[in-house]
Amino acid sequence: MDISKQIGYWINGANSDIETAALLINGRKFTEGLFFCHLTIEKALKALVVNNTSQLAPKSHNLGYLAELGSVQITDEQMIFMSILMKYQLEGRYPEYFPSLETVNDYFLKTKNLLECLKAML
Repeated sequence: MDISKQIGYWINGANSDIETAALLINGRKFTEGLFFCHLTIEKALKALVVNNTSQLAPKSHNLGYLAELGSVQITDEQMIFMSILMKYQLEGRYPEYFPSLETVNDYFLKTKNLLECLKAML
């Protein structure tokens, strides 16, 4: 396995997904945009799992599990935010809750900030 290729694959995906989230949110597709926010963080965490373990990332969508597996050091606030994003990996598939524009913009900004934080750990 080529570690650098795996890391690049996941980070490139995260970078693409944050752009997709922005497009969806700007198009007022809020739950779909937040689904892509979840994907963004999931892929960044998978890059860290590969980086920190030299193993392939698991086929898991659980952000807390991925952070733990990759020994990713994040704040309690970031962990709480990741647990909020977990809801949207399901909401993107089974929408029941439609967040306000203010909430979506807040979550998008937090996703961008968390992505930069995780990328800095590589």
